[in-house]
Amino acid sequence: MTAPHDGTRCVRAGLPEPAPGQPFLPGPVFAAPYHLDPWAGPAAAPNGYGRPDNPTRRLLEAAVGELEGGDCRVFASGQAAITGLLLTVLRPGDTVVLPSDGYFAVRAFARDTLEGIGVRVLLTPTAGPHPDFDGVRLVLLETPANPGLDVADVSALAARAHAAGALVAVDNTTATPLGQRPLDLGADLVVASGTKALTGHSDLLLGYVATRSTELLDAVTAWRNVTGAVPGAFDAWLAHRSLATLDLRLGRQTANAEALAGLLVGRPDVTGLRWPGLPGDPAHPVASVQMRRIPGVLSFDLGDAARVARFLDAARLVAAATSFGGLHTTADRRAQWGDDTPPGFVRLSCGVEDAVDLVADVAAALDASR
Repeated sequence: MTAPHDGTRCVRAGLPEPAPGQPFLPGPVFAAPYHLDPWAGPAAAPNGYGRPDNPTRRLLEAAVGELEGGDCRVFASGQAAITGLLLTVLRPGDTVVLPSDGYFAVRAFARDTLEGIGVRVLLTPTAGPHPDFDGVRLVLLETPANPGLDVADVSALAARAHAAGALVAVDNTTATPLGQRPLDLGADLVVASGTKALTGHSDLLLGYVATRSTELLDAVTAWRNVTGAVPGAFDAWLAHRSLATLDLRLGRQTANAEALAGLLVGRPDVTGLRWPGLPGDPAHPVASVQMRRIPGVLSFDLGDAARVARFLDAARLVAAATSFGGLHTTADRRAQWGDDTPPGFVRLSCGVEDAVDLVADVAAALDASR
């Protein structure tokens, strides 16, 4: 049998072997303590205490690991995953390279915490130029970057970093493992927020770290267990259930983004349009080679905050909300959250509405907002 395709992989990922009378996906296991063997204690069974041990969480980790191509540990949120990774890998005196145009909360953590413990932080644009990696402990790439959607050449940068003795981690939140598999491209670690398109229903917080290195996996696991940054059983179950439709959701979101990009690129009242799927986008040459599919997220500029507000007021199918990758189309003026973006900069995340309805609604809302 040939290797399964994306839809099949998503539907089957992490499921236990079928058994008569059992559900496809077992329900969540709610437990803090478990029964212990009176003689052997926790060594006798895989579950001893709920913080390090939960069978629902392990099934989700198996599923995400299958999709990313490595072993996975899930966290209570994307921020818990990325800060846990940084504090696991970095020590006082180390140097880390972070994206200057990536998720703003990571830069804030670097400024407020990493530099405070003696870690040297270098910020560099996702599209480069990148610094010399000599003496660097970790290079973190976010590609496509959130919110500007620049793309980094993971293979080329991983080769450079490894030649200098540095580790490479890739934030795969925007792309998802169906868009690209950074471990196949040479990265040592993948980190992501599963809150976004991976689970896609806007109903839970989740993060994860994946790797093929036993040493790194053990270190990340130990950090998570001792800090307690674990998701609850019900969130883990919801996330696993949602994975089954990932291929379907991404397909519609990408098609909607392509349709909206076709509308926006021709409007003189919209500037700075970015979508890596457009042949004229600066990220397209790398994205078209590196990525298996382009995410359903676009960015553009409406000039000022007031026009963004008028646009969102006029739209029927575009909700004003932060986050992205959900079933519902949303738009977010990123400057209000602390991103270094112009006042009228908008990140728009396409949902799974019909493209003809979404394009008509956005066009009407843009006309009404002028």
